[in-house]
Amino acid sequence: MKQLKHCITIGIIFVLILGTLSHFFYEWSNNNPIIGLFSPVNESVWEHMKLVFFPMLFYSIIAYQCLKNTWPYIISALLSGILTGTLLIPVIFSIYTKILGKNYFLLDILTFIISVISGFYVTYKQTVSCKTKKYTCLLWIMTGIFIVFFFIFSFC
Repeated sequence: MKQLKHCITIGIIFVLILGTLSHFFYEWSNNNPIIGLFSPVNESVWEHMKLVFFPMLFYSIIAYQCLKNTWPYIISALLSGILTGTLLIPVIFSIYTKILGKNYFLLDILTFIISVISGFYVTYKQTVSCKTKKYTCLLWIMTGIFIVFFFIFSFC
């Protein structure tokens, strides 16, 4: 359990840092289309979902390798957390902008932080409970669909 909590904590920090930096990767790369597949290419909410999705996906590859022997069903929990964190971005953004009438930079940052922490919280809870193991195939499909859509819609 201690190893899982440690891995989750490191994951939160990793995704917060990489997600924040990835906001600028596309611009820093002189609009390199390869970088644009994984980083926001504009200021849309859809593109900002990449700030959670890809850093959490990359970290999940590492976490899976470290934890798969102790927690054999962690892959479904990781995928569930990625999807939860990613989908919270537009949900929270939509709710707060409808209430306040416009978006605010600090609330956008807070939305990102809440989404990352929530995604890892779901990962932790689902890892411990093993309740998502029967949905592993569906979670893989949904994750794959997100990757395809991110790649297609990045430049459309």
